[in-house]
Amino acid sequence: MALRILECVPNVSEGRDRRIIDRLAASIRRVPAVRLADVHSDPDHHRAVFTFLGPPPAVESAALALAAAVYATLDMREHRGVHPRIGALDALPFVPLRGITMEETAALARRVGETIGRVHGLPVYFYAEAAIRPERRRLPAIRTGGYEGLPQKLADPTWRPDAGPARFEPRSGATAVGARPVLVAYNVWLDSEDPAIARAIARTIRESSGGLPGLQAMGLPLVGRGLIQVAMNLLDLRATSLARAFDAVRAEAARRGVAVRRAELVGLAPREAFESRTPESVGLVDFTPAKYLETYLPADDHGAL
Repeated sequence: MALRILECVPNVSEGRDRRIIDRLAASIRRVPAVRLADVHSDPDHHRAVFTFLGPPPAVESAALALAAAVYATLDMREHRGVHPRIGALDALPFVPLRGITMEETAALARRVGETIGRVHGLPVYFYAEAAIRPERRRLPAIRTGGYEGLPQKLADPTWRPDAGPARFEPRSGATAVGARPVLVAYNVWLDSEDPAIARAIARTIRESSGGLPGLQAMGLPLVGRGLIQVAMNLLDLRATSLARAFDAVRAEAARRGVAVRRAELVGLAPREAFESRTPESVGLVDFTPAKYLETYLPADDHGAL
């Protein structure tokens, strides 16, 4: 019987306090059979992204353990960061890797969301392949208005949660739970302090503006570093690779007289994302094999994802 492997990549609204991030990571590590492959945090975004994988039942248990730890620890009333978010556990996507279908993954995601809504009394929205309503498939649509706009959103019957109460809980906000294919979260840092430049580049290169297919992008300031950033999600690696995304950002930055400082991965990336380019050639100057998704898959299962 083929080994069943599921990935989970929760986005949590805490990126500054290492003790809290370590405590949240420990809640995942305590679940047997789950491997925590990566923890990425950013103080300007004020969020952490955890990447863990294992057999589906174990990953489901770890996701619920993390959710409980997040809700017991974080208080959104004190949260300020540049990245859009709707709650303490902002997004909880599940990704089928081996031996589990997308349909099974979506069912698991909905089960986790129902549990969060019931146990923690929080509004939950389902997105991507777990979406129940077509207008909620895209995570940016669910995040519209952000945490601050949740009271008004929850009062709108068209935005009634898919699970949990239509009630604003100030401490924890809401959670989006999804099922999706592998994507790559990838940021390019630019030598400028003008966020309008990053926003203009993002607007030019993203699919929704007629840019690269399967690419989401937004421009953000990194005030703590004195830089700006083009933050991207590569949704279709065969249509737009890391190489193509990096080259597009670099070209648009050069047109505006701005140099690229470096790039970073948020989480892991499959080898195919590099399109035969070296990590250094796409700005990943401190890349190690620990950032390849395949590093955490059985040796005889390596191959296209």
